[in-house]
Amino acid sequence: MDYFNYQKNKLFAEEVELEGIAGKFGTPLYLYSQRTLVEHFEKLARALKPLKPLICYSLKANGNINLGKILVKKGAGLDIVSGGELFRALKMGCPPERIVYAGVGKTVQEINSALDKKIFLFNVESVEELELINKLASKKRRKQKVALRLNPGVSFYTHKYLQTAKSESKFGLGFPEALKIFKNRREFFALSIEGVHIHLGSQIANPAPYLKALKKIVPFLDKVQGLGVKLNWLDLGGGLAASYREKEKPSTADDFARAIIPWVKKSRLKLIIEPGRFIMGNAGVLITKVLFSKKVRSKNFLIVDAGMNDLIRPALYGAYHQIIPLKKKDSGKAAFDVVGPICESGDFLGKDILLPKPESGEMLAIRGAGAYGFTLSSNYNGRRRAAEVLVSGKKARLIRQRETYQDLIRGEN
Repeated sequence: MDYFNYQKNKLFAEEVELEGIAGKFGTPLYLYSQRTLVEHFEKLARALKPLKPLICYSLKANGNINLGKILVKKGAGLDIVSGGELFRALKMGCPPERIVYAGVGKTVQEINSALDKKIFLFNVESVEELELINKLASKKRRKQKVALRLNPGVSFYTHKYLQTAKSESKFGLGFPEALKIFKNRREFFALSIEGVHIHLGSQIANPAPYLKALKKIVPFLDKVQGLGVKLNWLDLGGGLAASYREKEKPSTADDFARAIIPWVKKSRLKLIIEPGRFIMGNAGVLITKVLFSKKVRSKNFLIVDAGMNDLIRPALYGAYHQIIPLKKKDSGKAAFDVVGPICESGDFLGKDILLPKPESGEMLAIRGAGAYGFTLSSNYNGRRRAAEVLVSGKKARLIRQRETYQDLIRGEN
């Protein structure tokens, strides 16, 4: 579900025609629909309402402070994985008591900063990390809430780089190791170990992997609570899929809720969930301009002004994004590889994309670019990172300026 639609053969976001906006702000351009991201958040909140969850939007999906502020005002918490994301979260006005901090490699400086800001919860990934947080919290004479990230050994159908809960993953603790920590919890006198956390991976198209994990976790929680441990929170992480293909129909928020609610109730714990892509993925497009077309043997190429530095998902994961013209044409379609200007053979945005042949200067929209688009972009090949625009109803406003060439050398002596 999104609010990018054709009106009289021109592509609109909500009530704003995109060609005019791209002409005003230039390309490549990330553009977001506020209505889309808000409605995705609200659908998930309604579906999980019986559990009264803390929904922490995952900043790694898209950390623009203007987008985060919208969700925070709707009641969202934030899931962060670095000191930089903590800085962003606070700039978004998120109350520290709605911030959960994950990540396998937190530094002393990052932990101290989060302790000073009195964040709600650390999701802890190793014994050494637990010992470090305990040591730093004790120096500050405060009691810090933590949850243990478990690795339930669950795999599912997605790209291997998007799976984070397989038995050989760098993330999380094994069940025996976690049980030992709970048994020895009094050694961590500056910590309140209040829950468990999992994160299975990304682009999970149906609830089955969550159910597989819950069927392992809930009996483990019973065992832990049988030791007299007072637990409060079950954090199921994120990973809910966005739809990237026209005929793709991943599970809805209601499907997900129906599957997990009985198991969360069995755990007798309160729910935290950390969606990113589900909220933001279909809320954004990347607009790019056609520079040239060429034919090499049997292959047609469209060379555009956006590249893998702007959107790396196709090169990194082999990810598919629907690519459509800003102006519909009646002419017949041909298959094109849509490629960028980067000096890498892996610089492509789509392969064998059916399009009416665009002329130089015409514009295309790369759909489903709201999550892991700008946030993964870079300055490779001396490229400036794109501008970002937010559409709300009939209004469009710049929420990030395009970088300048001076920005490329800032900080260099």
